[in-house]
Amino acid sequence: MYQQFVEPTFGCIKLSDIKRSDVRSFYNRLKKDQRLMVSTIDCVHTVLHQVLELAVDDEYIRFNPSDNALKELKVAYRNESPKKKAMTIEEQVLFEEYLSNSDEYKKWYPIFIVMLWTGMRVGEVTGLQWDDLDFDNGLINVNRTLVYYSKGKGLNNRYAINTPKTVSGKRSIPMVQKVKDAFLMERELQKTFGIECCDSIDGFKDFVFLNRFGKVHNNGTLNKALRRIVRDCNLSIMDKNKSNSNDILLVPHLSNHIFRHTFTTRLNEQNINTKAMQSILGHSDISTTMDIYVDATEDFKIEQMGEFEKAMKFIF
Repeated sequence: MYQQFVEPTFGCIKLSDIKRSDVRSFYNRLKKDQRLMVSTIDCVHTVLHQVLELAVDDEYIRFNPSDNALKELKVAYRNESPKKKAMTIEEQVLFEEYLSNSDEYKKWYPIFIVMLWTGMRVGEVTGLQWDDLDFDNGLINVNRTLVYYSKGKGLNNRYAINTPKTVSGKRSIPMVQKVKDAFLMERELQKTFGIECCDSIDGFKDFVFLNRFGKVHNNGTLNKALRRIVRDCNLSIMDKNKSNSNDILLVPHLSNHIFRHTFTTRLNEQNINTKAMQSILGHSDISTTMDIYVDATEDFKIEQMGEFEKAMKFIF
């Protein structure tokens, strides 16, 4: 990704000459001229920011010129991007129950449950090692991100280990019982089917979530699995409700990031303290937590207005 997007253009600028405006202009060119999705530019930013951060550490430059550049781009193009919609509680229950009861897809239950009930980014989940899990104290220690560099089909795609995007990205997340059970289930499944980790990435081994060949997952393979799961889940629901096909509840389109969005919405619905939410999600800025990810569902807003109306009746 660095070679494809950064090196040919932005990579020609002398390190000491790079200004904030250069980074901002570079991202805008990727969006306007190359018509990249903001999510793709986010991946470019992850790599570029960490390269420039190393330059700051080695005192080649005084500050990282890419700080806040992606955030500014997201704000500028927010109205052009389709708003990610969190699952409702009913949809989430439907999805979880299907995974739990499906012989074909139950193997995916542990990783998707962990994502749904921790809000971890996909690279943080796939980068987990067993040593990161503190079962005695019920904590998940997030110390790294697994990044997949896809150069195209048949090309030399590769994985790399990166540090979290920000200092706040390195954190501990408390395990709810469902998450703890999911980790234990993953370990038992691997033991049953004789799966052992055969990946060594930048010196890191013993990853938690593996495919049947003992290899780590990536965003693409997980999203592909989700598409199949949602398709077959909804087909099974429609088969059972042929007589009432207009009024049935189905699972919406899902992606790994929607799990994070859904988790944040569940926290918000339960009025969890915003600073606690910020820490759990690993956001450096509370406005990211509240403005970008929190999306109270229509049903929840209606419910809250109903509670408000009932309360006000005692006053007026």
